[in-house]
Amino acid sequence: MRIAGAGSAFPKHYYSQAVLLAALREYWKGQVENPRILDQLFAHSGVDGRHLALPLERYYDLKNFGEFNQAWIEAAEELGERAIRCAMGRAGLELSRIGALFFVSVTGVSSPSIDARLINRMRLPVNLRRTPIFGLGCVAGAAGIARAADYVRAYPDQVAVLLAVELCSLTLQREDLSMANLVSAGLFGDGAAAVVVVGANVDVPGPRIFATRSVFYPDTEDVMGWDISEKGFRIVLSREVPNVVREHLGPDVDAVLADHGFTRADVGSWVLHTGGPKVLEAAEESLDLKNGELKASWDCLRRMGNLSSASVLCVLEEVMERRRPEPGTLGVLAALGPGFCSEVVLLRW
Repeated sequence: MRIAGAGSAFPKHYYSQAVLLAALREYWKGQVENPRILDQLFAHSGVDGRHLALPLERYYDLKNFGEFNQAWIEAAEELGERAIRCAMGRAGLELSRIGALFFVSVTGVSSPSIDARLINRMRLPVNLRRTPIFGLGCVAGAAGIARAADYVRAYPDQVAVLLAVELCSLTLQREDLSMANLVSAGLFGDGAAAVVVVGANVDVPGPRIFATRSVFYPDTEDVMGWDISEKGFRIVLSREVPNVVREHLGPDVDAVLADHGFTRADVGSWVLHTGGPKVLEAAEESLDLKNGELKASWDCLRRMGNLSSASVLCVLEEVMERRRPEPGTLGVLAALGPGFCSEVVLLRW
């Protein structure tokens, strides 16, 4: 199995952190007990700016979950199409070759799901296999690659596409003044990314997927996720997230490497989810990375913020298009998310 192409798509509305901070000060005027806390959170976010699904002024017009979710559906269709076309174009494959479409998101809901809507919108093959996945959150980018790899392992003549669309700005809760919501308001952005995974009999170049590993951590469901009500999605984001990453990521990666006769010293390329400064620092500590090995992740965080499931796919795109390792390099792609859980993918570039 190979990753034949990766592509991203972003809303046209891009704002610096300074502009977003000023807007949120106004949004929560008179509600945040200590307004300086927003300044501090933004200053330590590691983010220069973010894309938003809508112009800033539109957010004041949306009154309820239904209106926010309808905006999510409309933007998800447009960004999803652009991301798929970009990834398939880079793979050098026609849309008619798509045999399976995996769709992941945790920031909106739709039935028919976005993958079904895209079949109509893009005139994709009507007999392709659809797998919409909701709830995996930040880990879904890596997990989706693994599930797509499972598919083409069974059907080596096939082409599978993974699409992740996350519009985090459309989940922001105005009445929620918790630290978790304030942190997410300064960290998460909007965007989409797609990855093309092909079977062994499809003759296109790309890094080879030769192993995947899923690990679930029992009794950690309160670490990260959503509380969902009539008001929409309320963020659950524990301060324990970096500690969980620090404790588990290194051993998880070591285990899958050892199964194939490798150690961390053999790895020459790292593609990790851009969870935020504290999460990336915890990942570097857990993996004992001290020489800028996660620079691609740090740079993507700075440019676009945390895009939940799409983040690790954007880092993959960055590495494939601008920082491609030498042929033969062993690579690790990994992400963590609600459950709490991790997903690790081993690549040979």
